[in-house]
Amino acid sequence: MPPERPRAVTINDVAALAGVSIATASKALNGRGQVRAETRDRVFAAARELSFQPNPLARSLVTGQTRTVGLLTSDSVGRFGIPVMLGAEDAFGSGETAVLLCDARGDAFREQHYLRTLLARRVDGLIVVGESTDPRPSISRDLPIPVVYAYAPSDHPEDVSFVPDDVAGSGDAVRHLIALGRRRIAHVTGPTHYTAARERAEGALAALQTAGLPLSGDRVVYGAWSQRWGRHAAEIVLNADPEVDAVFCGSDQIAAGLIEAARERGRRVPDDIAVVGYDNWEVLSEETRPPLTTMDMNLELLGRTAAQHLFAAIEGRATSGIHRMPCRLVIRDSAAPPTIR
Repeated sequence: MPPERPRAVTINDVAALAGVSIATASKALNGRGQVRAETRDRVFAAARELSFQPNPLARSLVTGQTRTVGLLTSDSVGRFGIPVMLGAEDAFGSGETAVLLCDARGDAFREQHYLRTLLARRVDGLIVVGESTDPRPSISRDLPIPVVYAYAPSDHPEDVSFVPDDVAGSGDAVRHLIALGRRRIAHVTGPTHYTAARERAEGALAALQTAGLPLSGDRVVYGAWSQRWGRHAAEIVLNADPEVDAVFCGSDQIAAGLIEAARERGRRVPDDIAVVGYDNWEVLSEETRPPLTTMDMNLELLGRTAAQHLFAAIEGRATSGIHRMPCRLVIRDSAAPPTIR
């Protein structure tokens, strides 16, 4: 005869070992109701000793929660969306919460289909991850569950959104260049219709104004998020001000192209021109010659923080509004003090 399967440990066994009622054991394990600290510790000790695993269905019936959340994205293969999702998943994993990932691919009909699917699965909450920092339409008003927006903020002021603080980050980038002794600083960035391009220009100009310095070339050079644009922009910057000694670029792609074109024109980076990028896209920033000083948006931390706030929202403790997360300067050779290079 095959060996008899061991009986699954139940909450009744935990309660008996802890010397409490089944109701008290349930409250302690689910964090509900008033249970004294020493009683809760005794229940958890009994659960560990017995290797007790709560039944998810039974727990959902007691708590009204399924311990599953939805992660809805339009950028599942992008270099911005992936680190945000990794950070969020890390936080959910530590909270023993399952994640259902849905990629709408920027399609509004696909997004609505996935929303209906997630609601049918009775998820406790939802994180919406955008593909840029441009505001997106709110979906919170139509849903019976909490929603937190990450990277792309909601256009509704009462929603909870987490975005990188591009104004402060670009200000830090320019202040770094000023601290290196650079005084003729240009700014090259992406298209004007992107929130990121406008906010990074705003932060750069504010830092220059505070330092009493003009913008080299007298204007922000807007264009595209590409290396090709960076190469073309280098010509514009060098022709507008041949004495330019630093360039803050709105993305690493732009910076890589600009460094390449500057080198072709006989300008040494960083000796003649210091260059700072944005995004810390390591495929580029670590491989550029020389390696690129850049602003890191801390996207994994942003995703982790968004997930932690979703937990709070599920418990009724949401903090509405747009929360701006700090960026971090990563210093490499393209704009480093001589002692570091």
